[in-house]
Amino acid sequence: MYRNQVRIIGGQWKRRLLGFPDQQGLRPTSDRIRETLFNWLGQDLAGQSCLDLFAGSGALGFEAASRHAERVVMVELARPVQAVLKQNAATLEARQIEVVAADALAYLARTHERFDVIFVDPPFGSDLLEQALPLLAARLTSGGRIYLESARVPQLPAGWQVVRQGKAGKVHYLLCRPGVVE
Repeated sequence: MYRNQVRIIGGQWKRRLLGFPDQQGLRPTSDRIRETLFNWLGQDLAGQSCLDLFAGSGALGFEAASRHAERVVMVELARPVQAVLKQNAATLEARQIEVVAADALAYLARTHERFDVIFVDPPFGSDLLEQALPLLAARLTSGGRIYLESARVPQLPAGWQVVRQGKAGKVHYLLCRPGVVE
């Protein structure tokens, strides 16, 4: 078992603990922030598709799946982390979860799939959030929402609207909508 664990806080797998490996830059979204986020999104995501970029521990994606999201795509580059995400999905018998072994930016550039909710929580101290922002609107359904988590409030593309935002310790988190989705 892994010494690093994340607890699912709501839905059908509430209170389940999932392990994850040590990996530089891997920092799960805290219980407090996830609770706030899923209060904003709604407790039931039935019928929605979610994209968890930079999946890491999978805290956001597993939380969405636990709350009945129809489809959850977790994108992760690190092989040891991918393996644990797949193992955790199998343990939960979460057939709606697909773990994609890929660079998140390359995935955004090549996929044509659209999502109702996109979770973007890259390693802090990187410029991956800034690189991902211009690619996100094209991957969003009409009326979809984007969750961002960062060490600082990011500069959003023109026309984006912040729906809700908060700060916990050194973590800034925002729920956004692009102005116009093509």
